[in-house]
Amino acid sequence: MTWTPRTALAALALAASPLSAQADDAFLPETAPADLGAAQVGVLTFRGGVEIFPDTKKIGGISSLEWHGDRLVGITDDGRWIELTIDEIKGRLTDVSGVRLGPLHDQKGTKIDDKTRGDAEALTRLPSGEWLVAFEQQHRILRYADLAKAATGEYPAAAALLPKVASNDGIETLAAYPGGVLACGEWSDPARPNCLRIGDDGTRIPFALAAPEGIAAYSGVPTDATCAGDGTCYVLFRSYTPSDPPTKQSRAAIVALAPDNTPRTLTELAPPLMLDNFEGLAVREEAGATALYMISDDNNRNCRDNPREPTCQRTLLMKFEIVAPREGPVPPAPAADPVLTARPGVRPHPEAASLTVVLQTELGPVTIALETERAPVTAGNFLRYVDAKRLDGTTFYRAMDLEGERKPSGLVQGGTRGDPKRVLPKIAFEATTATGLTHTHGALSMAMAAPGDADGDFFIMIEDQTGFDADPAASDPAWAAGYAVFGYVTGGMDIVAKVLAAPRDPDAGEGVMKGQMLKPEVKIISARRVVP
Repeated sequence: MTWTPRTALAALALAASPLSAQADDAFLPETAPADLGAAQVGVLTFRGGVEIFPDTKKIGGISSLEWHGDRLVGITDDGRWIELTIDEIKGRLTDVSGVRLGPLHDQKGTKIDDKTRGDAEALTRLPSGEWLVAFEQQHRILRYADLAKAATGEYPAAAALLPKVASNDGIETLAAYPGGVLACGEWSDPARPNCLRIGDDGTRIPFALAAPEGIAAYSGVPTDATCAGDGTCYVLFRSYTPSDPPTKQSRAAIVALAPDNTPRTLTELAPPLMLDNFEGLAVREEAGATALYMISDDNNRNCRDNPREPTCQRTLLMKFEIVAPREGPVPPAPAADPVLTARPGVRPHPEAASLTVVLQTELGPVTIALETERAPVTAGNFLRYVDAKRLDGTTFYRAMDLEGERKPSGLVQGGTRGDPKRVLPKIAFEATTATGLTHTHGALSMAMAAPGDADGDFFIMIEDQTGFDADPAASDPAWAAGYAVFGYVTGGMDIVAKVLAAPRDPDAGEGVMKGQMLKPEVKIISARRVVP
């Protein structure tokens, strides 16, 4: 991790812990930024991620998560509790600045330190302050006044879910809500209830909670839950298929469950997003915002220790913010304003040298001023494709609507789309902090596969979206590098607006791109320099 004044303060704050263990067992873990690969997934906004390495304390196996006080508390599948102090800047998760670990104990005060007895899978905290921990293999739920001390007894109310389950097929989900507890098992079968609402008044309501369609096809099951103050519970589903390639083994989904058990899918997460075996979910409610923290279980075979093992896993902690649903029917994609949107882009440094290129599309020409002086590397990369006629016959294939004061607002993307016959070696582009350019209306910018690189794909902004600019203060490399503006549309923004308003295939695209693929795509007939 990186030491900053905020880090130092966070480390000192460990003394005010919700667990009784001494503060001198706290330590600063080794971490690295983790980027999901999308800014928006379903109704969730990605608000930062961190990879946590095992370190000397063997951090890993985290299987449930709870927000308590000012930090995250979890349990592991080898019988330990864990406490994470996080660091955030302007609501964005930037680091884990402190970790405390300790063993769980049974009612006799004996450490639960073997896999058979200590396979802890679910955690929640009751309004009374008491903790509940569910264990697999030796199926039981223990009560704790303090996770660092001996269990005070058992919690038998969820026993209806336990009979006839396999040793590794038990209660994965415990979540307290006003008036009761939600418990769910690790299976998904319409004929067999997998969830149980346990009322404080003694009522028991079993029901079947189906996995969202996308993850159901991969045998997705409930793996954790967390409930908000209004009674809404958020259930995490996950699937893990070790037989698939490492980048495609994990999927996840989050479902909002109303007090009457009506489900609503908030998001489904699938490759190529940065995913792992997510098993923990915690809700944090603040003024005007509801955040969800999701953490993965590396099953104590972390890729840092086993880099060549195809089934190695990571401990990833990610934060999301729930976007409030629109009231009333969802409006259709906005139509282009023929006057407002057609205005050309404005070069922020008109005195700088530039070169003109025209993209001739099937809808009409788009004229671009390439910033050859302010962004010589990135503009030069685009000219490589122009001069080699590698953009001829490509398409605008994606249109994305974005929030903004003016409507429509968004971007359109086109280019080589990874075609091996067209793509040239990647370049390291110049950040907007170096060029002085910015993502305003009409800006031409490079798409990227990894922070700071680019090849033959580009996008054009409709209205200002300066959040795409580089942010040196960001701990996430993708946001620190930002995207690279290298030109502005000086004519033909009416054509760009038509591309934004073109029909889209609601089923095409993966992850965040689903529903953004144009059908049909808009052909780029040619791309040529304009001779002065």
